[in-house]
Amino acid sequence: FSRIVVKTALKKAGYEGVRLADSATQALGMLAEQPADVVLADWMMPEMDGLELTDRIRQRDEETGTYTAIILFTANEGIDLLVEAFEHGVDDYLRKPPNPHELAARVNAAARIAIMQNDMLETSRQLEETIKNLEEVAMIDPLTGAGNRRFLDTQLKSHLLQASSRNEGVCLAILEIDQLKHIREHDGLDIANEILIGMQRRLRRSVRPMDAIARLDGDQFAVLMHYTNIDHYKRTAIERLREGINQRPFKTSDRDIKASVSIGVKFYRGDEELISAREIVKQATAKLDEAIGMGNNSIAY
Repeated sequence: FSRIVVKTALKKAGYEGVRLADSATQALGMLAEQPADVVLADWMMPEMDGLELTDRIRQRDEETGTYTAIILFTANEGIDLLVEAFEHGVDDYLRKPPNPHELAARVNAAARIAIMQNDMLETSRQLEETIKNLEEVAMIDPLTGAGNRRFLDTQLKSHLLQASSRNEGVCLAILEIDQLKHIREHDGLDIANEILIGMQRRLRRSVRPMDAIARLDGDQFAVLMHYTNIDHYKRTAIERLREGINQRPFKTSDRDIKASVSIGVKFYRGDEELISAREIVKQATAKLDEAIGMGNNSIAY
C-alpha cells in the first residue's frame, strides 16, 4: 500500500508534519521522539500488525498521559474483525484503497478526538496538581510554616505503625510557651506571633533533620522523633531541646524577649501494644499539663 499516496492526499488537505515510517517498530521510535495527534497504519504488516501496534501505542499513551488517535487501513470486510479492532483501542478504519476526500475527513475527525482527549488529560493533570497543592497547604500552619494538627496526625499514624511492626520507638513531645499569654496581653498579637515564628525556627535547628515539627492549638508545638533502635532514646534529647530554646531571648521588632517552655513527653515502644495517634497525643498532653503544674521550664515524662 502506498504511503506516498496517503501523504500526498493529507498535504493537499492542508496537513503539515506528516511523517512516514518504514515499519511499526520505526513508528514507535518516531512517536517516542515526537508525539503525533493521529497514527495511520495498515492492519496487516510484517513483524507487527496494526492491532499489536495499537496495543503498544495505548501502553505508551498510558505511561505518558497522552492520547493518540489511531486509524487502520484494512481490506477485511468482516464485522467481527472490526469489533476486535475497536476493542483493541482503534479509533477508526478505512477500506483500501482510501478515497482522498474520505481520508482527509476521517483524519480531521480523529485529530479532533485526540485534541479533545489531550485537553481533558491536561485539565485532569492540572486539577491533580491543584489538589496536591491544596493538600500540602492544608497540612501547613500558615503563620509559622510548621506542620499543623492534620500533618501531625498523618505522621503519627505512619510512624506508630512502623514502630509497632519493627520494634522501634516513637517519641512525641508537646511544648507550650510559658509566657506567651502574658506577652500577647502586654505586647500585642504581632509580637506574640513573632515569637511563635521564632520558636518554630529554633525548634527546627534543635532537632534532627528527619524529626517532624507541628504547631498545635494556640501556643503549643509538637515534636515527633522516630528511633529505629529503642535503646537510642534518651531523656537527655528532650533536655537538649529545651536548652536550644532557652539559649537566648527571642528577637522581636519591639525588643528581645526571654521565653521558656513546658514540655510533656510520651515515648512509645514498638514492643508494646499499638496505640493510636489520638491516644499518644492525649498522653503527651496529660504530661504537658503535669509539667505546667510543676512551674515554668519544666519537663514531665
